[in-house]
Amino acid sequence: MSKSTNLTVAAVGVIGVLAAMPAHAQSAGASSDAEIALLKQQLRLMEQKIDKLQKQSAENSAAVATTNAKVDAKVVNANAAYPVKGAPVVVAGAVVTMPNNRPTICTADNQNCISITSRVHFDVGGYDYRPASAAGIQDLNNGVNTRRARIGLLGKFAGDWNYALIYDFGGSSDGFGGSAPGGLSGGGTSGIENAYLSYTGFKPFGGNMAIEGGVMDINYTLDEATSSNDTTFMERSSANVIATGIAAGDFRTTFGARWWNDDFWIGAYATGPTTGSNHAFATGTEQVGTTVRAAGQVFQGNNYSFHLGGDAEFLFSPARNNSVVPNTQTLTLSDRPELRIDPTAILTTGALANVTGAQVYSVEAAGNYGPLYMQGEYYWYNIERDTSFGTPSNNFDGGYIQASYTLTGETRTYNKATAAYNGIVPLNPASLTTGGWGAWEIAGRYSVIDLNDRLGLINGVAGGKQEIYTAGLNWYANRNIRFMLNYLHGTIDKQGAAIGAASLTNVGGSFDAVAMRTQVAF
Repeated sequence: MSKSTNLTVAAVGVIGVLAAMPAHAQSAGASSDAEIALLKQQLRLMEQKIDKLQKQSAENSAAVATTNAKVDAKVVNANAAYPVKGAPVVVAGAVVTMPNNRPTICTADNQNCISITSRVHFDVGGYDYRPASAAGIQDLNNGVNTRRARIGLLGKFAGDWNYALIYDFGGSSDGFGGSAPGGLSGGGTSGIENAYLSYTGFKPFGGNMAIEGGVMDINYTLDEATSSNDTTFMERSSANVIATGIAAGDFRTTFGARWWNDDFWIGAYATGPTTGSNHAFATGTEQVGTTVRAAGQVFQGNNYSFHLGGDAEFLFSPARNNSVVPNTQTLTLSDRPELRIDPTAILTTGALANVTGAQVYSVEAAGNYGPLYMQGEYYWYNIERDTSFGTPSNNFDGGYIQASYTLTGETRTYNKATAAYNGIVPLNPASLTTGGWGAWEIAGRYSVIDLNDRLGLINGVAGGKQEIYTAGLNWYANRNIRFMLNYLHGTIDKQGAAIGAASLTNVGGSFDAVAMRTQVAF
């Protein structure tokens, strides 16, 4: 029993004695006034002590509560590093979340955030290549390739300022494996895939607007605007790759703006060289171009949509190439046969000399109805050349059409900010615990591109004509892990030269190829 409790009991006892005193005085005679006064004085002293002890007890309770609160805070801080299911963890004004399993830290008002992002695309595959003659490429190598190996940061400040810094350690032209002329030992690209700043504070005309610049992946063409994590096939079509390689695509320095709402998207960007390009005057690049794209949803509902768009790309100042003609500008159109296992580009125009500019015009269409998705694009290329050298302009064209069906019923949703479709998110992620099987998708594509022009004539171009049929099977284990299996059957008809006896020789070939990708991304 505490000291304050003992005093309280004693006080109650004294009060009881005082209460009994009048009765005792009546029966036993009057007590002296001095004794009564002394007892009252002792009672007052005892009441003062009780008040003091009660005040001390209250102060002690508050101190204990404060100590316990500090201990609880330390426990929260210690456990904050461990991810938990349920509500976000709030630590000292910061909110830690895992959207799409991407580690993200934000202030409590969600106005300032930083996220870690990464993707790894690991490919393995092989070719059965059959050359058309002994004069051309005789074989394509089997093997493995870390197609993409990216890691970086995404974030925002004050709600409207967004930034990204993403580095790519992957190979085969999506990182250090590029073959463009440059100052790096591994190739033309530096590895900086994204390093940009974007402002989204404007809300004009009932929509959203972003003004942005730096090193970006430009939302030019439907297939390029679709994330490499969400494309239906392991590689985009050659017609798309060649178009975006002229003045758009990944690793591109740029500045521009885009505006969008629920139904419409429009964007325009001025573009420069890719990162890592050589800037020496005689042999380097001062490439300047621009892209314009307008697209939107013609109609859409809960499980269906139809998308249309148009694109234009302009190359105003091509890169210099001193190895062709000193201080003149050149342009090469080429691609590998829609895989990145072997780096050989059979389809190629070579370095076209005396190029003064280029334009690419394209149309795009896509749509879905439940688990069925279809997409296609057509491209027309015009290469302008200096006629004073006897080099007339060249025209080429190409395109693709593809379809996919999700066997497990999932559908692709629409991304309004990029005017492209998102990937598949499994309704039942693969798990031995829950019995989920993930999502399964089958797909097919036909692509064609013709880089021949003026064959048999002076200054003609024999780049070749490529046709490829691709079948795909995709397994989405969950929203972060995907396995892709592609089978390709293709032919490349390519004359040895645009004119002369060599033009009678086909230096192309036909091939079958099988490749598989393991993808991890967040």
